This record gives sequence, structure tokens and C-alpha cells, in this order.
Amino acid sequence: MAKKSAVEKNNRRIRKVAAGSPKRDALRAIIRNKSLPLEERFAASLKLAELPRDTSRCRVRNRCMITGRPRGYYRHLKMSRIALRDLASFGQAPGVVKSSW
Repeated sequence: MAKKSAVEKNNRRIRKVAAGSPKRDALRAIIRNKSLPLEERFAASLKLAELPRDTSRCRVRNRCMITGRPRGYYRHLKMSRIALRDLASFGQAPGVVKSSW
């Protein structure tokens, strides 16, 4: 199990990203719009830089939903390789069969 504080910090970042996403998207749209004057686009760039860092999507870490482990994460399953192996060995992951050769 991962530290509870690390998992909670990541959950807090996920909530902040969801809350700050519309404002960030609007500022990014202004910055990318080449038809606007350079001063207006630069001002939007400065406003974007002033926003809290934790509202950025890249600050969120992919973690296992079961254990909170940050490494060995399968995006499609939203769990780590170790949690997947445990579920598969108990027969709780449908379609997964232990191989032997």
C-alpha cells in the first residue's frame, strides 16, 4: 500500500484539475489564436502562469485504484501489475488465465 498522504495529495490534485480546467482551456485558446494581437496573447500567457500549479493536468500521477501504487500501472485497467496478478490468481479478473509452459 502507498502512503495515504501521497494518495490523498493526488486525489486533491485531480479535484483541482477538474475545477481549473475550463479557465486553463480558455486561456490556452487565447494564446493559440494567431488573429489576436500579440499583447493580448502575452497577457493571457502571464495569467496562465499565475494559476496554481496543481490545476495543471500533468501534475496528476496515475495510481492503482486498489493499492495506490504509482509504478507498473495499466491505464486501461486503472490498476498496478501486482494488483492485477492478485485478482487473477483468485479468479476475480475475467478472461485472465495463468500461463505455464
